[in-house]
Amino acid sequence: MKKKFVCIICPNGCEIEVEYEGDKIVEIYGNLCDQGMEYVRGELFSPERGLTSLISVRNGVLPLVSVKTSKPIPKDRIFDVMDAIADIEVDAPIKIGDVVLKNILKTGADIMATKNVDRRG
Repeated sequence: MKKKFVCIICPNGCEIEVEYEGDKIVEIYGNLCDQGMEYVRGELFSPERGLTSLISVRNGVLPLVSVKTSKPIPKDRIFDVMDAIADIEVDAPIKIGDVVLKNILKTGADIMATKNVDRRG
């Protein structure tokens, strides 16, 4: 099979074409550095994404706090993680960097606050 990618690792934005069979890359061209090859390998065989979302806050000056994963998670687990955090509520105060959930669904990623939310009144 053949596929095209635009590498996002560095500012070059290389247009990379790859030919692969199963889990083996047969040919790759268009990358200006080895990072492009690693990017394509990851996108083909184990794509990951960072996830951002919102979680409800009890007794906060704001009703929600923004959160993110501490590291990228497997792309095919995104909806599972979203379901897992859908009903989570945290108590104010919340500080940037607080871990809201550790090792979400055994992905190795924590769910971390990205905003301060003070306690109400």
